[in-house]
Amino acid sequence: MKRKVIIDTDPGHDDMMAILLAGQYCELLGITTVNGNTYVERVTQNALKIVEFSGLTSIPVVRGAAVPLIEPLRQSPMGHGLSGLDGLELPEPSTPVTPGHAVDFIIDTVRAVSDVSIVAIGPLTNLALALRCAPEIAGRIVEISLMGGSATVGNSAPVSESNIAVDPEAAAIVFGSGVPIKMAGLHLTRQALATPERMARIRAIGTETSRIVAGLLDWYNAKSAAAWGLPGAALHDPIAVGWLLDPSLIESVKAHVDVELHGKRTRGMTVCDLRFLRLPGGSSSGGGGIRGSLPPNAEIGMKIDADRFFDLLIGAVGRYA
Repeated sequence: MKRKVIIDTDPGHDDMMAILLAGQYCELLGITTVNGNTYVERVTQNALKIVEFSGLTSIPVVRGAAVPLIEPLRQSPMGHGLSGLDGLELPEPSTPVTPGHAVDFIIDTVRAVSDVSIVAIGPLTNLALALRCAPEIAGRIVEISLMGGSATVGNSAPVSESNIAVDPEAAAIVFGSGVPIKMAGLHLTRQALATPERMARIRAIGTETSRIVAGLLDWYNAKSAAAWGLPGAALHDPIAVGWLLDPSLIESVKAHVDVELHGKRTRGMTVCDLRFLRLPGGSSSGGGGIRGSLPPNAEIGMKIDADRFFDLLIGAVGRYA
């Protein structure tokens, strides 16, 4: 049986890949958008463009939060270009935005449908607002699989990752909600690169969708090479979907994650308490054995089988026309 999923997103090249993966192997209940890679109006248009070129137009796209909970709106869209999805000139979408607000859509869907999981691959503003407005939905969400944070270094700042740094207060609400959380942080997602060999496999599919995907990822790869010197861009966001589809792709540990809200240089950092990690072997004692440690509130991905992950991802692209 397919997993029932809402994707909360700010497309984004890697967000596109997450949507395409979920569109094939999940029961995708809706796509909600949030300010992040660029303004919410633009990322919403990008989501509509993605569902149009992939034929997923039956899936509702609902616009969400335009600003963080507390911080003023700050934009640094260069990672994905000014449009948030640079690389190809895609037609303006004819599919309309679904009326209403993303927060209401999340609340109403979780109340009405059993066994919903949330894939959160942008700033966590929508999800935090939903949990604050309707706290009872926390007990109905199966789990939240999110791309965000890091157990090591950051990207938007030395120790903070951009999805968390855009709205740290929202992230703190989500990590403190009691909902089971899978955290795919930068230390994990940077293990999954769209290398030339993997890009060649996408091009070899030969469909219109694969042509669009390859063209967009070529631009993203070039930006990544210039910024980080990597042989391919890290496809961060689809890992949050892949982890739900096949948990064996990811080696993980359970730990407590706090979000730093006050540090001058560390605001937005995900502070992962890995002191109780038993090495070697990657097993976890579950915490609580060290003075001052807190019980785990998240499952933190540490290692991914990147080859099997790309088999899954490229296989999904191949199912589109």
